[in-house]
Amino acid sequence: MSTEEGFSLAARARSFGYAFRGVAVLLATQHNAWIHAAATAAVVAAGVSFGVSALEWALLCLAMGLVWLAEGLNTALEVLCDRVAPEPDPLVQRSKDLAAAGVLLAACAAAAAGLLVFVPKLLAFLGFA
Repeated sequence: MSTEEGFSLAARARSFGYAFRGVAVLLATQHNAWIHAAATAAVVAAGVSFGVSALEWALLCLAMGLVWLAEGLNTALEVLCDRVAPEPDPLVQRSKDLAAAGVLLAACAAAAAGLLVFVPKLLAFLGFA
């Protein structure tokens, strides 16, 4: 639904409020989001500990953001599917599986990025590089 009202700070503040409410729902209801939160915290701690460069931070932030984006969209699709098709339906199940695959692929890409950034630093720390 589109409205023709102009820009207002109050409307922008409300939209941020909706987004933060969505983050809270994601964290409160999705066990996989807890895993993403733990991984995010671990990556940030490792990044600080190893003193990653600005470019490495950018790569890590993009990778983590991609996973959070995929998880949020997957959850939104699941909620919508459950609302419009409460009975088992093979096409709804396929769409849920495809959305879950998106999260998995994003997580694999993020893990690869993390390995590319942290393995050389870990090897150097351990005296192997």
